[in-house]
Amino acid sequence: MTARTAIVTARTAMRPGAGFARFLRLALAIPVLAGALASCSRPGPDITIVAGSENKPLEPLVQEFCTAHSAKCSFVYKGSLDIGFGLKSTSDPLQADVIWPAASIWVDLFDEGRRVKHLQSISQSPVVLGVRKSKAEALGWTGREVTTADILAAVRDGKLKFLMSSATQSNSGAGAYLAMLTTAVGKDLLGEADLASADVRDKARSLLAGVERTSGSSGWLGDLFLDQDQRGIHYDAMWNYESVLKETNDTLVARGSEPLWLVYPKDGVAVSDGPLGYLDRGRGSEVETFVLDLQKFLLGDDAQKRIAATGRRIGPGRAEAAKPVADWNFDPSRPITAIRPPEPKVIWAALNLYQDALRRPSLTTLCLDVSGSMDGPGIDQLRAAMTFLFTPDTTRDLLVQWSSEDRIFAIAFSSAPGPAMPGSGAPADQERLKEWGAGLRADGGTDMYACAWQALRAMTPVLGTGRFLPAIVIMTDGQSQGDLQGFLQAWREDGHKVPVFGITFGDADRTQLDRLAAETGGRVFDGRSGLVDAFRAVRGYN
Repeated sequence: MTARTAIVTARTAMRPGAGFARFLRLALAIPVLAGALASCSRPGPDITIVAGSENKPLEPLVQEFCTAHSAKCSFVYKGSLDIGFGLKSTSDPLQADVIWPAASIWVDLFDEGRRVKHLQSISQSPVVLGVRKSKAEALGWTGREVTTADILAAVRDGKLKFLMSSATQSNSGAGAYLAMLTTAVGKDLLGEADLASADVRDKARSLLAGVERTSGSSGWLGDLFLDQDQRGIHYDAMWNYESVLKETNDTLVARGSEPLWLVYPKDGVAVSDGPLGYLDRGRGSEVETFVLDLQKFLLGDDAQKRIAATGRRIGPGRAEAAKPVADWNFDPSRPITAIRPPEPKVIWAALNLYQDALRRPSLTTLCLDVSGSMDGPGIDQLRAAMTFLFTPDTTRDLLVQWSSEDRIFAIAFSSAPGPAMPGSGAPADQERLKEWGAGLRADGGTDMYACAWQALRAMTPVLGTGRFLPAIVIMTDGQSQGDLQGFLQAWREDGHKVPVFGITFGDADRTQLDRLAAETGGRVFDGRSGLVDAFRAVRGYN
C-alpha cells in the first residue's frame, strides 16, 4: 500500500455510513504508515547548511523537510561576510552544501570560483531602525515619515544613539551603512567616486557616531537588546531586519516592556533577499537534487505562508503578509524605497572606507593569558594571533584592520597582570605591539580578574572622552583564581559599561568567562580551533 492509497482510504471512511471510530483509527495510522514508508525508502544525504543568524527562526521548517526525507541536516551559523570569505578562500574553503546568507551581494562579491549554483531568494526583509516608542514620540517621528536627514539631525543633536552590527562583519550593518551612504549622495546608485565626497563622508561619519554598541551578528544584537532591557539598561534604538525587530517586539510586549517603533526611512533602505543556494564541492547529483527539492519546498505555498507569518516578506501573491501592528508601526506589506546595491568593487571600497575612517573608533584592551599551562603550542598560537592582529595587510584582507584613531592596550597576565602596553592603529604602533607579542613567554598561575581590573584602570582616562567604542577582551586557557566580585564592583562604579569578551583556549573554564560576559553585555568565543579566527571574530564586536 502506498501513502496515497492510505489517504484515499481515510477519505473513503468519511462517507455517510462509515463509523467515525474506524475513520479515526485510519487517520491516526497515516503518519505512522508514512513514517514507516519513509524509513523503508532510501535515506537522504547528510548535508551541512551554513546560514546567517537571521535565518535561525526558519531552521525548524527546514528540519521538517529533512526529517520527511530521512536526511541529516546540520546548521552552522555564520555572518554573511564570513560566508563570503569562506567562498573566496582556497586554503580554508567553506565546508557546506547549502549556503543561506542574508543577501546575494556577498555571493556576487566573494564567489570568484562560481561554485554556488541555483541561488534563489526565499524571503526578504528590509533593514530599518527600531526606536523605543517613547523616544520616537519625543523626536516627533510617530506621526509622519522620517528621512535619513532626520536621523542624522537627531544624532548630531545628541538625542539619539543606537545599536548597529558592524558593516564589515554583518549584512544588516553593511545594509544600514550602504543606505546611509546612498541617501547621503542623493542619487539612485552609489558610485566609487561618491566615496571621495567630503560631504558624503561627513554625513556617514556623523551618523555612525550614534553607534552605542556593535556586533558581528544581527541575531546576537537583538538578543543583547532584550537581555540588557531585562537588566534595566534601555538602549534608544537598533538598526536591524524588520523581521528581527518584530521578534524583539514580540518578546518585549510579552514581558510588559516598551516596544520599538519601526522607522522606514523615506529616502531609502537596504533589503536582505535571503538567498539559498547549492555549493558545489563535488558531492554529486544526489546532494544537488536534494538541495533543489529543499528549495522547491521552501518556495511552496505552505512554507511561504509560514515564513510570511514570521514577519518576513515574500514574493507578490505567494501568501498573505504578517498582520500589521499599528502600535509598533510594523507593516511588512507597506511599500518601501529600496536602495540599489552598488557594484561589488564599490561595496568593497565602501567597506574599507568604513573600517579605515568612518566608523566610531574602538578602545580595546587585550588581556592575554601567559600562565605556565600556555607553554608549548599555546604560546605559539598566541604569538601567531598577535602577529595577525597587528599586520595591516592580513587584517585588511578580512576587513578587521585597525584605524589610526583606534586605541589599544595589551596586557599579559599570569598570577598577576603585567604593565599595559599602549598603542594605536597607526603602522608604527602596530609594529611595536607585534614585536611585543612575539616576545611573550609562558609562566606562573592565572588571575584574569586582576587583568580585567587593570584594563579598566588603563582605559579610564580615555573612556571619559566618549569618542570610543570600548571593549575588554580576555583570552585564557585555564581556571582563574582571583576576585570576581571585586572586579564587578569596580566595573559598576566605573559606570562606562565596558563589555568584557572572552576567548576560551585549551582547558579554559568557560563558566567563568560566561559569567563575566553575561554581567557586562559581552560574548564568549571558542578559540580552541584557532586563536587567530577567534581574535578576528571578536574584532567585529568593537
